[in-house]
Amino acid sequence: MDTRQLVEEFPAYLEANRLARPQHIPFLQSWAEQYLATPCDPAFGPEDRLRAFLAALGQRPGIADWQIRQAENSVRLLRQFAIQRQLPTSGVPTQASPPSSAGTQGATERDSPLHLTGAWGVTLSDASKLLRLRHYSPKTQSVYLDWARRFAVYCRMRPPTALGEADVKRYLSHLAMERRVAASTQNQAFNALLFLFREVLVQPLDGLQDTVRARRGARLPVVFSQEEVRRLLDAMAGTTKLMAQLTYGAGLRLMECVTLRVKDLDFDQRRVIVRRGKGDKDRSTLLPASLVDPLKAHLWRVKARHDADLAEGHGEVRLPDALDRKYPNAGREWAWQYVFPSAILSPDREDGKLRRFHTAESNLQKAVKEALRKSGIPKHAGVHTLRHSFATHLLEAGTNIREIQELLGHAHVETTMIYTHVLREISPRAESPLDRMA
Repeated sequence: MDTRQLVEEFPAYLEANRLARPQHIPFLQSWAEQYLATPCDPAFGPEDRLRAFLAALGQRPGIADWQIRQAENSVRLLRQFAIQRQLPTSGVPTQASPPSSAGTQGATERDSPLHLTGAWGVTLSDASKLLRLRHYSPKTQSVYLDWARRFAVYCRMRPPTALGEADVKRYLSHLAMERRVAASTQNQAFNALLFLFREVLVQPLDGLQDTVRARRGARLPVVFSQEEVRRLLDAMAGTTKLMAQLTYGAGLRLMECVTLRVKDLDFDQRRVIVRRGKGDKDRSTLLPASLVDPLKAHLWRVKARHDADLAEGHGEVRLPDALDRKYPNAGREWAWQYVFPSAILSPDREDGKLRRFHTAESNLQKAVKEALRKSGIPKHAGVHTLRHSFATHLLEAGTNIREIQELLGHAHVETTMIYTHVLREISPRAESPLDRMA
């Protein structure tokens, strides 16, 4: 069987094994065809080829992050199908990754499939439901499920109920000693597995004190000076410049900026309402007066596009939680539209409807990275640096630390106090009063 026949039979495999919703199968087949049609270096292994394909896909204009994830999902499922049919062809490389040296746990967790079957499939499905029930953010849901998949592959797909504290310890030690991950990454994996065992498997993990942990030293956040912010923004243009200005001017996180809805901008009170921010909390922050007119002009253009979508039978955004059932028509209302919508309509993974989602966060990330290069600012910085700079510059201007805490949405003032250390580093060194008498 050649790769053409493999792709032709791929939809039947997905449907028979219930690996995808029926409305998503044509899209998965299309990604598989594109993957096989993309030329690559013959020396590439399966993961190298997949990474090259996804990287090229990310360079295409209008491709959203969820589409890249869907494409990756399709390729991995295609490989599973090829293995099942015993077809390790050159078109669909299926060789296993080299074994790890972590004792009996030989698989490499970075190659974790997006969909697991059997007992792990049921466990991940239960975990996904619990995460939604507990109102974890979509980003946290995705991260926790990914760590569970990596852990499953590391443990050679042994049933979840057969695993315990010893396996978790080995995996966390493996991350610290062999993978040399950052302390924050290991802590993220720890929290994900803690949720998996405590909440999903109902198996407590109380003996992890002697686990090898990645050490995290004291780090001060990177901060721009006000002149550097000006140079950075001068090197940007268009919608991404407006997003960067709002991120800095309101102290927003990246996802808080890209997921803003029209109703969250209060021009009269000059406030930005952040809905379901980190920790699932709402907060109010500043709307810079200098951005009122640019934002209104931007929204006028977005409104025209929304009206055109409605005229073509689209224009409905997805609402949080179950609001779409409570208010069936709210998704088409102007107030619920995204301030920074995607340039294209895309099928919803849940119901297959064509919707205009918010712009991909990578668009702003890439624009800031390019502006850093153009402006010649020699700092390892990114979008979040604008938020750090917002807090530091407010502190420089004499704003009360408690007010800054509220604007940033920090649960504890100790988190906000890090900016006092930053300010101490960038401010002129204190002079002894004795020296001033000389």
